[in-house]
Amino acid sequence: MRRFFHVLLLPVLIAACSPNNVKQDKKLKKYFDENKVDGCFALMDNGTGKFTVHNLGRYRDSSYLPASTFKIVNSLIGLQTGKISNDSMVIKWDGVTRRIEDWNQDLNMYNAFRASSVNYYQEVARRIGKDTMQFWLDSLKYGTQRITSAIDSFWLDNSLKVSSDEQLGLVKRLYFNQLPFFKSYQEMVKRAMLFENNSNYRLGYKTGWGFTENGHSIGWIVGWIEENNHPYFFVLNIESPDKDFDMWAVRMKMLKDILKELGFFEGEM
Repeated sequence: MRRFFHVLLLPVLIAACSPNNVKQDKKLKKYFDENKVDGCFALMDNGTGKFTVHNLGRYRDSSYLPASTFKIVNSLIGLQTGKISNDSMVIKWDGVTRRIEDWNQDLNMYNAFRASSVNYYQEVARRIGKDTMQFWLDSLKYGTQRITSAIDSFWLDNSLKVSSDEQLGLVKRLYFNQLPFFKSYQEMVKRAMLFENNSNYRLGYKTGWGFTENGHSIGWIVGWIEENNHPYFFVLNIESPDKDFDMWAVRMKMLKDILKELGFFEGEM
């Protein structure tokens, strides 16, 4: 029997916010304006359930490809179905030289996730297969739940789309091991997401970068920040028509600037 039938598969509602718990924060607009991007940001305080949001309409809009944020789901499905045995499982480099040097080598899941290796996760998706992948997208109710292109590119080519609200909800459930995957697998993915861990805060996230049908750059950062054992969940989604836009640098700078504006990084939240 396949592993994925060992888990009780109830539909997972991953949307997160309602009209009664949202504060739209106008002071966050300056970070989007100064970087000449459209987009949205949301932060959920887990203790109160309240959201701080910039651009609520975009936050709820299910019109954006997940790009490499889909590695969260791809990892969990790969682990649950046994296509990834554990986060140390190596997939051999196929010998094709790609633009990111860290991708041009044999990688295990942990390092492939942190380097955001497209080729590693394309191979994982091929091993999972379309039917099984579709089963899990339906079970999670992830985004538009559509695979209308190749199994190794549907999260990159606008076949599958997702909202920022769904992204934040997914990360929150992952943090609390509430997704329909074995707890040990959820813990593996969270370890791979934890990039900063010091006496003031813990910051875990996954980035994503893709292109819309009209050629605009779409960037994501989804994750959590924890201070004094108190988690907050966030999502940043930005879009630029500039073909030379430095997505790598800008999205992280924006996230750090916004979180600092909201009082984080001092260990006082």
